[in-house]
Amino acid sequence: MAQPKRQLRTLERGILCLVIGAAVLLAPRFLQGTRWFEMVAGAYLVGWFALVLGVALVVVGLVRRGK
Repeated sequence: MAQPKRQLRTLERGILCLVIGAAVLLAPRFLQGTRWFEMVAGAYLVGWFALVLGVALVVVGLVRRGK
């Protein structure tokens, strides 16, 4: 029983990483002209890392679910 719960957690974490990555990459478009713009715009590498990590976690979760 622990195995299906673990798969679900991996999938959930992957989706959460995708959302965080997308938010970090899209935030500078909505924060133009504010003091937060430079901070968030400088974190684009973190956003890309979160997207790649999220895709990897989703793929691993779906592969484990298929087995």
